[in-house]
Amino acid sequence: MSVRIDKWLWSVRIFKTRSKASEACKAGQVTLGGKKIKASYILHGGELLGVKKNGFNFTFKVLSIIDKRVGAPIAQTCYEDITPKDELLKFESWFAASKARPEFREKGLGRPTKKDRRNLDEFKLD
Repeated sequence: MSVRIDKWLWSVRIFKTRSKASEACKAGQVTLGGKKIKASYILHGGELLGVKKNGFNFTFKVLSIIDKRVGAPIAQTCYEDITPKDELLKFESWFAASKARPEFREKGLGRPTKKDRRNLDEFKLD
């Protein structure tokens, strides 16, 4: 069986829509062996794909080829995530930070001043 790379990326749920997968290929965010590939590339099993998504570099090994979108448990059996640990830690720390509570300001204090905002920004960077 053969399938286009954009269709496979969509069917295994790496991208939410097929058009986003095609756009990523056109933008050079999908690589095969370090070379940018077109959305029409015919994918084969055992190939290593590099996908840049939301500023993170993921690496996947193709285990099986599917051409229809399937449920997440089935989709995860079609590839192996071999992303380096340092990149995964970067992703997990970003994901955990987005789930944290936002800053809290006591009611009645009004908007933060420029100095307050700078102090908050400095605190977040540490």
